Amino acid sequence: MDFEKHKERLHAELDRFALMLGEVLPRYLELMKKKDPNEAELQELGELEHTLIEVNAKIAELKSKLDHDLFGETLDEYYKLKEQATEGDVEAKRRFDKLREVFMESLQDDTFFNWN
Repeated sequence: MDFEKHKERLHAELDRFALMLGEVLPRYLELMKKKDPNEAELQELGELEHTLIEVNAKIAELKSKLDHDLFGETLDEYYKLKEQATEGDVEAKRRFDKLREVFMESLQDDTFFNWN
């Protein structure tokens, strides 16, 4: 499967996930605000809460993996290109300069690091 197909599928799945979450969260909030929930509503609330906690943990795990893999691989590439550029590789120098620009923009925009 080529990159464009992967990208389309990824966006479609994320949109589907957001839609499902958009259906579940309002019900959870409705049950949370209910003053005197009956037994069935309490059970539903507990199940929803448990599910949302699991989903939140999976989202956090995915985000952490994405952040670490993206940062680590990019930084690894940066230093490899830097070494090649200092040895005189013109193409590596061009790619290194471009990557350095991207890093600087990300740092200035505060989009590269997650300070949490």
